Amino acid sequence: MSEPLSRRSLCKLSAGAVVGSLAGIAGAQELAKPPSPTEAPFSRDYPAPEFKPSWKKPQISRLMIQDFVIYAHYDLKMAQTLLDREPMLINSYMDWGAGDWESGLGGASHMGRHDIVGFLLERGARIDIFCATMMGQLDAVKQFLTLQPKLIDSRGPHGFTLHFHAQLAGKDADRMVEYLQSIKKVELKPNPFLRKPPSG
Repeated sequence: MSEPLSRRSLCKLSAGAVVGSLAGIAGAQELAKPPSPTEAPFSRDYPAPEFKPSWKKPQISRLMIQDFVIYAHYDLKMAQTLLDREPMLINSYMDWGAGDWESGLGGASHMGRHDIVGFLLERGARIDIFCATMMGQLDAVKQFLTLQPKLIDSRGPHGFTLHFHAQLAGKDADRMVEYLQSIKKVELKPNPFLRKPPSG
């Protein structure tokens, strides 16, 4: 027959059960957390620059940049709200990992969101060849490619090509694709962000 538990033993057992439960909950919460960015390890194997940044002002929150870039893909109202709160987000970039840099303008461009792109350009976003292609600005694209013909092979955020962006140029898509294909013919795959016209 087992001996009765003393008050001290009972307290120890109860405390152990509580701690074990808390550890289990904390472990489950840790598993439920979304992954967060980590900076790749780096140390200089070259001389440090002579100029030393002063870092007098705080950097914009990485979380705020992340949210702005994500909303700029699809939500004009939230992009406006965040930009009103922090105007310097307009030309901020998010590194999604391994140098996959994306701005709000880049996200809106490869999603074919002409409305969001127009708003961002009005607020001072720096236009690039991918945005010009998606907006159907054929003359601008021709000037970019005259300046540097190798831009035909450049890739925007997530590796999307000029031809990919051209498919999103709305009423100007056919002539933009035709022009780019005349410079370099590529196999055009269906663009998942191309909006289908409403039926009926």
